[in-house]
Amino acid sequence: MEDLVQENERIDDLEFKGLKIIQKNNGFCFGIDAVLLSDFAKDIRNNSKVLDLGAGTGILSILLTGKTNLSKIYGIEVQKDIADMAVRSVKLNNLNNKIQIVNTDIKNLENTFEIGSFDSIVTNPPYKNENTGKVNDNKYKYISRHETTANLSDFIKVSFKMLKDKGSLYMVHRPERLVDIIFELRNNKLEPKNIKFVYSNKNKEPKLVLIKAIKNANKFLKLEKPLFVYDENGNYTQEILKIYNKM
Repeated sequence: MEDLVQENERIDDLEFKGLKIIQKNNGFCFGIDAVLLSDFAKDIRNNSKVLDLGAGTGILSILLTGKTNLSKIYGIEVQKDIADMAVRSVKLNNLNNKIQIVNTDIKNLENTFEIGSFDSIVTNPPYKNENTGKVNDNKYKYISRHETTANLSDFIKVSFKMLKDKGSLYMVHRPERLVDIIFELRNNKLEPKNIKFVYSNKNKEPKLVLIKAIKNANKFLKLEKPLFVYDENGNYTQEILKIYNKM
């Protein structure tokens, strides 16, 4: 195990089915958004071939192997160092038969995979436009948070190309980008079917939005019951505890 962990890295226990992940001590670490998206996407059909766009450390791919009965998931990560770390996390969990990490730009996927060959796609893309928000001097964090190598439109266009007809796309993003997201989805024949807002608590504005879209589907949108992370006492809600496998 020690040979899988390099200097300035650590192993974190995901506290779910014995799964673990390698992360940089000073890098971009996974947050609640990846955990919530993995739970939101747990209805992925059995034996599905899945694509994880912007896989980062591989957290989403790893969690989905525990939450679904997918056949294979391909994690696409443009940053070589981060992709290498994800490869080592896959090996750490003995999931090489389920997960394959591919170090490439999502815009180059047509050179790697057959168009229209995936049952489902999951993505936790960068939330911020390249020239907006606070600039972080850590390059890993900056690329993970800002649309530097690919923007929202790129992620959605690639999703349409790679999904089978009636294939499903699951995305987590920021509510302030919702108009852009729905516009791009509709423009690319990915019909929004489910939207779920995530709030810190009942007195705050939503912090995240979870979206499921289906390729070439009929128009019908369901707004799901909102998810609150904390209760009035500042403790995790029952829903969050269930998602984190704490009850």
